[in-house]
Amino acid sequence: MDLELKDRTALVTGASRGLGRACAASLAAEGARVVLCARTEEPVEAAAAELRAQGAEAIGVAADVTSEADRQRLLARAEEAFGPVDVLVNNVGGNRRGTFLETSDDDWDAVLDLNLRCHVALTRSVVAGMCERQRGAVVFVASIFGREAGGPGLSIYNATKSALISMAHILALEVAGQGVRVNSVAPGSIRHPGGSWDRRCLEDPEGMAEFVAANIPGGRFGRADEVGDVVAFLASERASWVTGACLTVDGGQSRSLI
Repeated sequence: MDLELKDRTALVTGASRGLGRACAASLAAEGARVVLCARTEEPVEAAAAELRAQGAEAIGVAADVTSEADRQRLLARAEEAFGPVDVLVNNVGGNRRGTFLETSDDDWDAVLDLNLRCHVALTRSVVAGMCERQRGAVVFVASIFGREAGGPGLSIYNATKSALISMAHILALEVAGQGVRVNSVAPGSIRHPGGSWDRRCLEDPEGMAEFVAANIPGGRFGRADEVGDVVAFLASERASWVTGACLTVDGGQSRSLI
């Protein structure tokens, strides 16, 4: 299936590894010109170089998207290289674990900046141009824990991922008439090199096997490319009538009915 992404400019944040890198790879495989962004230059350039070696048009930009100056520099570099952004994948994120009473204002501010506020600011900067051109797609990478309770110690993470899903839906309603689509994805437990699930599997293989048996009907951890392919679909013209949606990518792990 041709996703009709050839020569579209796609910007992916948090793209040096894991889900972001997989999203960039899936978009590049469909012919998109990809701008990979991450805070550290060496790994993001290595990820871009890998895509170029496969024949893709790709650049890596070291930028901290929680910084206004870095966001503007990132967008300027993207437009200089490939033109206006047609596809924005808001993937960067993180967490600070702790019970609600243990977490501090600093913890909340840090994760709100990383998981929500930077996405708001970057999307605002990009969507205005998309509306003018009457074309564009935005995808937010959330989590199944944005759709249901993640459990004790995840109050900040749950709140920010829920906010992403909600914001994506409302923004989708606001820009639907201007040719712009906005969706989110909710990955479950995804294992990739260097990720937290990979580390736990290496440290406690028996415990993780028990976790999978108890929690994931698919019988294994998900792969990053399985998320990347869903993101590429949502970004494409093949999803032309999909907006305001949140697609779970979890092997049946989540319990939400919506």
